[in-house]
Order: sequence, then C-alpha cells, then structure tokens
Amino acid sequence: MNILRKNEGFTLIEMMIVLSIISILLLIVIPNMTKSHEVASHKSCQTTVNLLQSQVAAYQADTGHLPETLEDLKEEGYVESVTCPGATLALNSDGEVVQAGSASH
Repeated sequence: MNILRKNEGFTLIEMMIVLSIISILLLIVIPNMTKSHEVASHKSCQTTVNLLQSQVAAYQADTGHLPETLEDLKEEGYVESVTCPGATLALNSDGEVVQAGSASH
C-alpha cells in the first residue's frame, strides 16, 4: 500500500521537533558562553594587575619612592590605563596593587 502526500511542506510535528532541538542546544550553549566571558574578563584583570605591579616597581626604582595612587603611574607615562573590567584597582601602603569591589570573585 503506497500512500503519497500531495503537500510537500513540513508538518506541524516536524517543525515542533526541530524547534525543540534548537531550544535544547541553545540552553546548553548560552551558559557556556557566559562563563567563558567571565573567565576571560578575570584573566584580563589579572594581566592588568601584573602589569601595574611591575610598573609600580619601575616607578619606585626611578624615583626612589612608591606612587601615592595608580593615577600617578598614568600621569607619569608608565601605563596608559589603570582600569580593570568588573573591579576597581587600588594601591595599598606597601605598593601592592589590589582589587577592591571585584564582581567576579
């Protein structure tokens, strides 16, 4: 017994199955993309902290004293930027760059 369909389009059931599969795949992919963005942001911030720490040491070697703030490094031309995504950077009394107000930790 051979039954031929005259309409060549997709049925409602076929469309619902395809949409369900796509939805499941999106539910898997989107959280992973968000997590990888947070990891990249954290690594970028760590790199910035390491750079600033080395520039604080260079400033101290050149001038004989620690900078009062990180903005002093920027004003003296040691760094172009003292910003870190998701965190506020500060300089403590020992000359160590610390993160204050980090949202990703």
